[in-house]
Amino acid sequence: MSANQPWRLLGTPRAGGVLVISDHASNRVPEGVTLGIDPFCMTQHVAIDIGVAGVGAKMVEQGGADAAWLADVSRLVCDVNREEDAPGAIPETSDGILIPGNALDEHARANRLALYHRPYHTALAETLAAHEPGLILSLHSFTPSLSTRPEEARPWHIGVLYNEDARAPRLALPWLEAIEGLCVGNQKPYSGRQLNYTMDRHAEARGRLYLGVEVRQDLIGDAAGQALWAGRLSALCRHILETAG
Repeated sequence: MSANQPWRLLGTPRAGGVLVISDHASNRVPEGVTLGIDPFCMTQHVAIDIGVAGVGAKMVEQGGADAAWLADVSRLVCDVNREEDAPGAIPETSDGILIPGNALDEHARANRLALYHRPYHTALAETLAAHEPGLILSLHSFTPSLSTRPEEARPWHIGVLYNEDARAPRLALPWLEAIEGLCVGNQKPYSGRQLNYTMDRHAEARGRLYLGVEVRQDLIGDAAGQALWAGRLSALCRHILETAG
């Protein structure tokens, strides 16, 4: 595997099975990239979706997913869940934090995208075409509060996100809401109609069934929480596949 490869694959994709995709599963900064920020920031939500790599791995281990496709480069290096021409694809700021190493000229920006963004999506497209999944679980996590908007409450334990294709969300929302004590957000903490690039490109554009979820990061910050949510999401995926089929 190349040191610059921007993804890793756990398990074996299977036609008709469940594939987890996590675009922000890593805080890795490849050699040759300098962001110029406090190293502490690389442990926070601006750099990585905390907990999702563990949840994805446990879903594969438990048999709830056949494979997990995990980004292996920090979203601060290249956010693969943004269009190439979007400013956020190589963010110069995130939640109030300046990222001086991302103030790139046109040539350097194009090179960064060529190294990480395009290979990620090309390889993902090839994997999906070779093993058409029955369901894609787009797995993200969110912070309980944003530094730039601390007054905005984010009480949800899990949010269900989607754009135009609501087939899986229509099944997922009542299933999740039936779990006692669970606070479920419909298009919260933000709308999937705003930030859904990977699923728009690889799922909606191809008619593939998918479910986008955001789990609050404090719930999956340790192994116990990751195991709990892996089991919960595995059961949800089974429910969707059985019901949608």
